[in-house]
Amino acid sequence: MSTELSTGMPAIAIVLWIANVLVDSGGQLAFKAAAGDPDAGAGVARWKWMLARRWIWVGIACYVAEFVLWLSFLSLVPLSEGVLLGSINIVAIMIAGRYWFAEKLTRLRVAGMVLISIGVAVVGLQ
Repeated sequence: MSTELSTGMPAIAIVLWIANVLVDSGGQLAFKAAAGDPDAGAGVARWKWMLARRWIWVGIACYVAEFVLWLSFLSLVPLSEGVLLGSINIVAIMIAGRYWFAEKLTRLRVAGMVLISIGVAVVGLQ
């Protein structure tokens, strides 16, 4: 049984890539949840308020996991390919931001997401 998919990328690299997208998106969403509360105040008080919330710690944990996953992923693929594939995080975060924070997806943002997705597909299919 082969561990390499038709894309030429090892199966474990694809697993690491997907896990990286998930934890990166989770980290961004957690940071937004920690930073986006209008009741947090301003200046140092805002930072103290955010540090007392669990969301900032969830975000930090996600970023630690992302660091390990990203290094593992980069050990399996060329940097130029990994960075381009990693850009799909932008699309995942924009979609998640739309659903969790009711952020606007303008036509230009959707066009950008489509172009990024096409670019990732082109790189992934090499």
